Amino acid sequence: MAPLLNYINGRFVPARSGRTREYLNPADNSVLGEAAESEAVDAEEAITVAREAFDEGPWPWTPAAERAAKLFKLADLIEANAEELARRDTLNNGKPLREARFDAADTAGCFRYYAGLATKPHGQTYEVGDPNILSQSVREPLGVCGQIIPWNYPLLMAAWKLAPGLAAGNCCILKPAELTPWSVQRLFELIDEAGFPPGSAQLIYGAGDPAGSVLAASERVDKIAFTGGTVTGRKIMQAATGNLKRVTLELGGKSPLVIFGDVDLEVAVEYAMFGIFAGQGEVCNAGSRLFLERGIADAFLEKLAAACGKIVVGNGLKDDTEMGPLISRAHQKKVLGYIESGKAEGAQLLCGGAGYDDARAQGNFVQPTVFLKAPPDARIVREEIFGPVLTVDVFDSEEDAIRKANDTIYGLAGAVFTKDGARALRFIRKLRAGVTWINTFHLTFNEAPWGGYKQSGFGRELGTPGYDAYTEIKQINTNLSSARLGWFKGI
Repeated sequence: MAPLLNYINGRFVPARSGRTREYLNPADNSVLGEAAESEAVDAEEAITVAREAFDEGPWPWTPAAERAAKLFKLADLIEANAEELARRDTLNNGKPLREARFDAADTAGCFRYYAGLATKPHGQTYEVGDPNILSQSVREPLGVCGQIIPWNYPLLMAAWKLAPGLAAGNCCILKPAELTPWSVQRLFELIDEAGFPPGSAQLIYGAGDPAGSVLAASERVDKIAFTGGTVTGRKIMQAATGNLKRVTLELGGKSPLVIFGDVDLEVAVEYAMFGIFAGQGEVCNAGSRLFLERGIADAFLEKLAAACGKIVVGNGLKDDTEMGPLISRAHQKKVLGYIESGKAEGAQLLCGGAGYDDARAQGNFVQPTVFLKAPPDARIVREEIFGPVLTVDVFDSEEDAIRKANDTIYGLAGAVFTKDGARALRFIRKLRAGVTWINTFHLTFNEAPWGGYKQSGFGRELGTPGYDAYTEIKQINTNLSSARLGWFKGI
């Protein structure tokens, strides 16, 4: 198979150096293909093209209805090719095909949502106390936008960045994770087929340093949007200070899932498992800290241990697979290292705790793992593991539960399960997190803003805030009178 190519100025081109990087199937670590390995010169070229396309090209001044038509066409093409896109994500990321199919459908929905939003009102007029002055504001595109996405949702994260950016009239440069380029390549083939003008949407592969760091630091880039780890997010934020570019960061999480004693145990157990084991736990908002009201803990944990032992772990292409492999050998080693640290720090292992010694050993599989009685300062409690590892604690009161739930540097997401509606709302009001759920978990909607508190980042994606984040507000004041100002007496 031919190497995957960058997409710059409306053409698919190799990296200037000619270098490529292999990308793998994490289920068996077989080679799927190669992708261009961009360096600083490739990123600079993409920036130059985007800068010219924004400053002189048609896209920012294309009528909103025409921009929307392009996005609607792209959404139709994504839908028509959804199965291929889903299979590419499953093969390259490892997630079960049922999850990848959901991502593909949601990707089309994201482009449709922002296509519709592009033509809606994006300004205001103001009564300013002077009948001769018309005061108004409009939203205009920011300019050149660098967009860096992670490997856990290759296709969907591309949509979260590109759809609002393009809908608002920006020129975007997307850098996917070097581990998962395959579905993004197909997306850009569809972007090309949809007829977006050259320079409006561009793609560069390669490592975060240098390709991503050039986007973050360039004074010709007006915005950087990043989804990934908190350590990298800090570096991007620092690099962006050169020209004070706009920054959106969606970073790590250590999300709490709190279950009170009045729930249906079987329903709550399934949601607890869904919260941590969906996507192999490689999800920024994974419900990795479970808190149980003391009175139900024993019965709940008995059911949880039995259910975890029945999770079907395997190749994501198999119909019965419920949890796939981790993304890479390196990440598998990191997650297994966290498990060993949990054991060493005195946590009690309820289930899991290792890889596999059967045919799955060729891939990056880790058993669904649950820890009990971990010390509050243990690494598995404090740090984002980004894998199928759950810690469980108990609480004795509503106040105890909220204190423990908020005891983290992160604040991306969290959930509470209870039949007491007033208690649920009290709890959610006190929870320091940007995305919350009552009696459910993981739900995400294109229409609603997504982002976190504290060290989970800042800014919001999706919804109208996700569109606004790709715009500047311009104030316009018009004098409707031809009379003299009368400020200077000598005139």
